[in-house]
Amino acid sequence: MSRNARINALLLLAVAALAVLPLVLGLGDHKEEPFAGADAEAETAITEIEPDYEPWFSPLYEPPSGEIESALFALQAALGAGVLAYYFGLRRGRRQGEQRAVAAAEAAAAPRDTSEGD
Repeated sequence: MSRNARINALLLLAVAALAVLPLVLGLGDHKEEPFAGADAEAETAITEIEPDYEPWFSPLYEPPSGEIESALFALQAALGAGVLAYYFGLRRGRRQGEQRAVAAAEAAAAPRDTSEGD
């Protein structure tokens, strides 16, 4: 197994562990919504500290359900990942193109042996 393949396997294992361990260990079992987002946690903490708190503004769009909100968040993450993948792929392609152009220029500039074996 090459070094890159080993690193990729370890990273994949770490991501899987981060996703599965909270479920296996029962983290969040004592909560009504065990894996609520940071916004919900912050809202709960604020209302406990200051029950009369009034938000400064309201959202421009409020999704009708939590499932739609999650779907929009997943779509946003997928679009961001697509933009990053495109950017890194473009950079890699340009770098490979430059390397090929340099190699072709060096091959063209190298002296050629025109003598044929008599």
